[in-house]
Amino acid sequence: MKTFGGQAIFLDRSDINTDEIIPAKYLTEITKTALKPHLLEDLLLDGQAFDAHSQAMQEATVVVSRANFGCGSSREHAVWAFEVNNINLIIAEGFARIFRQNMFNCGILAITLEKAHIDALFALAQKGAVTVSVDLTAGRLKATSGDAAYECAFPLNDFDRELVGAGGWLTYADQRY
Repeated sequence: MKTFGGQAIFLDRSDINTDEIIPAKYLTEITKTALKPHLLEDLLLDGQAFDAHSQAMQEATVVVSRANFGCGSSREHAVWAFEVNNINLIIAEGFARIFRQNMFNCGILAITLEKAHIDALFALAQKGAVTVSVDLTAGRLKATSGDAAYECAFPLNDFDRELVGAGGWLTYADQRY
């Protein structure tokens, strides 16, 4: 079964759309790898450009954000851009429906948490770098920063758990059909 977690990057904003995840001008690329350097390059946080090439972003395998993550168009390229940048987990208050399903289809875990849990994760990030680990079978995540930790359960239906645990739709289908 695929594992999820690692170093987290925090994007403190709701409604991060697919154009901000991967700008439309790159949708003519014919490989996923060509999308890699452009992940989040147009993202603004608090009116400031996000440094998509920072050391923290390069080391991140987890994204924590606010509500309605991945809204906008239904393009699969947005998920592919995370995939080629080794992001294996996105945690948010909510996701656009098609974006979320594209994540599972590509083997990336989308965890939806209530605002109080998201707020607690952002508070933990104030203490320093955050590492997240996930127990997919138990439906629990643990985030740590130094000696501080936060744990909570997350909802995930059995099909999505099997789909993402297999590594995405293609692997899931190969194993079963």
